Amino acid sequence: MFHTYEQAVDWIHARLRLGIKPGLTRMEWMLERLEHPERRIKTIHVGGTNGKGSTVTFLRSILESAGYLVGTFTSPYFEQFNERISVNGQPISDDDLIQLVNVIKPLADELDQTELGGPTEFEVITIMSIYYFAKISPVDVVIYEVGLGGRFDSTNVIHPLLSIITSIGLDHTAILGDTYEKIAFEKAGIIKNAVSIITGVKQPEALEVIRRKADIGKSPIYQLGEQFSTNSKSSLKDGEQFTFTSMFTQYEKLEISMIGSHQVDNASLAVMASQILAYYYSFIIEESHLREGLKKAYWPGRLEVLSEKPFVLIDGAHNEEGITALASEVKSRYADKKISILFAALTDKKLDRMIDILEDTADSLTFTTFDFPRAAKAEELMEAGKAADNMTIANDYKFYLEQKIKELKENEILLVTGSLYFLSEAKPLLTQLLKINK
Repeated sequence: MFHTYEQAVDWIHARLRLGIKPGLTRMEWMLERLEHPERRIKTIHVGGTNGKGSTVTFLRSILESAGYLVGTFTSPYFEQFNERISVNGQPISDDDLIQLVNVIKPLADELDQTELGGPTEFEVITIMSIYYFAKISPVDVVIYEVGLGGRFDSTNVIHPLLSIITSIGLDHTAILGDTYEKIAFEKAGIIKNAVSIITGVKQPEALEVIRRKADIGKSPIYQLGEQFSTNSKSSLKDGEQFTFTSMFTQYEKLEISMIGSHQVDNASLAVMASQILAYYYSFIIEESHLREGLKKAYWPGRLEVLSEKPFVLIDGAHNEEGITALASEVKSRYADKKISILFAALTDKKLDRMIDILEDTADSLTFTTFDFPRAAKAEELMEAGKAADNMTIANDYKFYLEQKIKELKENEILLVTGSLYFLSEAKPLLTQLLKINK
């Protein structure tokens, strides 16, 4: 039995030693022992390469504005471990986390002794969330974010009201495959028979895979650019504005407070999802709820402006597609500014192309590392970037940030980007430094 929060979290993190073990057998074994709590909750499943967290947030915020109690399961955590399991955006309490670990640990111990092997960290957290929403804190609906892939992801034991695939990108290629078709096949694994699928995927070859899976299962498909669309898009100082059109209705001048044209796509997926919930599942969602929910939706680390004087921006772009979207937005919004970028990444990413894009965007590009098992060394990043003239190394990112914030000029922006694990470490320090230097 665990009695403290620290003991509970340490035990969860210790499961990281088991790595990634794709497959649903261990999840199904634990659910059977817990008397199938997944059957007691209404769920929505969100997969994809980029945009999952933002889409979950937009949809949660819309449902919240409509008066629903909404659970979410997301990863990785950004500021606090507990936020991976939240209700209406509020992380579960430390006491609830301890209770959940004490329920799941005996099952994990038993599994450790079987031929199936013990559950991974992500499997443990997933099963904790299912038990929590079914037995401890029931909610109206839970939005589940896929961890990796989809077909063999531990979240794929749910049978959702609807599924969403946000995008397809060449990420985690060693596990999911090295083509858009192969990755789309894994992502499409969350599509269930006769369950609506909404997608923002744009590559024709990936879309064909998703359509084929939907056709086989007679799953209605709603594709961005076909069954619903966005237009009249414009950038606002603190967000975006757009018009949404579907077979159901049209909403003009919708506003979001997240920056970036890619966030318009994510928001449109959430709007389409809310319409399906309203038309086919009797959710009461008015236009006012939708507008309010979109406007107030906030997800940390996504083109987030921490300060305008000095100008400090953070973004968790951690793959080529994310970096491309970030670079496009920075170039269009801040063309008159000098851009200084601090970048850290994990070793399992395709670094060379990401760094090429950043090098083309930045006036100065600084590589760093951080305390994480898979973090790339600054020297590795420099080597991947072929040591261009505007590139430097800062092995101690904390010292770099302390000095850089003091020196930032009025026409300069500091952009801290890369791994979300890195941003979760750096943001508290940045917040503290910005307060000191006000």
